[in-house]
Amino acid sequence: MPPPPAPRPNGSRTDGPGPGRAPGGDPAIETRGLSKVYRGGRLAVDGLDLVVPRGSVFGFLGPNGSGKTTTIRMLLGLIGATSGSARVLGAPMPSAGRRVLPRVGALIEGPSLYGFLSGRDNLRRFDAADPAADPGTRTARVGQALERVGLAAAAGRKARAYSLGMKQRLGLAAALLRPRDLLVLDEPTNGLDPQGMREIRALVRELAADGTTVFLSSHLLDEIEQICTHAAVMTRGRLITQGTVAELSATVLDARGNGRLTVTTPDPADAARVLTEHGLTGLRTTGDRVSGELPPTDAPLGGRGDAAAPDLADLNAALVHAGVRVRGFGTERASLEDIFVQLTGEGFDVAD
Repeated sequence: MPPPPAPRPNGSRTDGPGPGRAPGGDPAIETRGLSKVYRGGRLAVDGLDLVVPRGSVFGFLGPNGSGKTTTIRMLLGLIGATSGSARVLGAPMPSAGRRVLPRVGALIEGPSLYGFLSGRDNLRRFDAADPAADPGTRTARVGQALERVGLAAAAGRKARAYSLGMKQRLGLAAALLRPRDLLVLDEPTNGLDPQGMREIRALVRELAADGTTVFLSSHLLDEIEQICTHAAVMTRGRLITQGTVAELSATVLDARGNGRLTVTTPDPADAARVLTEHGLTGLRTTGDRVSGELPPTDAPLGGRGDAAAPDLADLNAALVHAGVRVRGFGTERASLEDIFVQLTGEGFDVAD
């Protein structure tokens, strides 16, 4: 298996089909040099080259103000691009919008609801606005969408009485009134409690298993990491990198050394001491878990002269020899937060 490609600054292209584009096939979303400049010269999106594979769960990642929502609005034809091009489901946008958008479900910046109508009647109104929707099956479709997002019991309540999380669910139900080839979700777990987040994750997995491409914009890295197959990292309007989550993780591990070692033990203080003695840095202790950065294989050990860095078997043996009870031991792949920090040099919650 060939090594993963290095990140391409600003998503620039290399020879070959590129990430997510099978030879002879169209990606679900593709942009070339897509840019948006607002009045006053504010550059919101800068030369975006993005490729979203069909059938993927694609995490579009970046802090608030990084250009994610502006990009989504251009993809769906809600605002015009200043320059560049976008294709959605193989067709140019916005010119092919009438043909493409019926195959796309979207939830952007929270749903717009009629507060005086019930959740069920809001969905009936949304469905009636779709010229391709069959009125004869509307009641069944609305009921299925409500059931799918966990709102069947609250369907008769006025939308103005819904919590923020319930409104998010109702907006998602509206996007799912018909089968979709592409589902675009902008911060879909906003306002949801942990149980609601788990349910949305399960729904996204179910949709992906059915063949729907899910394009998921978020600033919640841990949340997205649990469901995404692919990801792109945005900051200040620019695309830093894109690829499979495994590729991005491997790239960061290559850049920072051998990765992180995690030890699960009832003796975390003793484990931390032994790992420090053997050259690990950046140690973190959380309950019974101790983790630290492994030194490169050719690096000398801290405080041990010119000795070579230990392999994992030697580290495990050292822990056991020191009386540390090891219940779990192994390296972990880089998280999406690790990827972001490595690529941008800053934390995720940066200022706009």
